[in-house]
Amino acid sequence: MEITEIRIRLMDKPNEKLRAFCTITCDNEFVIRDVKIIDGAKGPFIAMPSRKMMDHCRRCSCKNHLRARFCNDCGARLDPKRADRIKGGKTRLHTDIAHPINSTCREKIQSKIIAAFEEELKHSSEPGYVPREIDTDEYSESSQTYSQRKAESDRTSSERTSIGENESGSNSEKYFEAEY
Repeated sequence: MEITEIRIRLMDKPNEKLRAFCTITCDNEFVIRDVKIIDGAKGPFIAMPSRKMMDHCRRCSCKNHLRARFCNDCGARLDPKRADRIKGGKTRLHTDIAHPINSTCREKIQSKIIAAFEEELKHSSEPGYVPREIDTDEYSESSQTYSQRKAESDRTSSERTSIGENESGSNSEKYFEAEY
């Protein structure tokens, strides 16, 4: 498996533990969204996308989160010990949607994501920084670094200037003159 694209979206509050979200594309064919980049004691690490675990009410069969004390549908009191316990007696509240099978794969994914995160973080302090959208479905283009996106943005703005846009950004006057 090869990671062919990584898109990073930095969080607005840089002092929080959750530093960024990321989307990765594998082999130009498979997308994994909502990978979190979290600040840990030993530096940043990734958390794979997950969902809250649920179970069903015994009375009405409605789905409820494991932390719920009462059923969302019928209001019945739910058994507080209904969830599976993990090490240390804690309740397992979330489960991964997608995750690597072994530690070698996890380290490979994490190192590439953290490298892309650090590059994005470095470029975010530069003037003219344009954050990349990570939730679009446009995955046909090759992966672009910040430098490539900035160069493309600069080229586009210089093209607009060279074709004679006025300060408001429209070509309406030139088009009108050419038409009549």
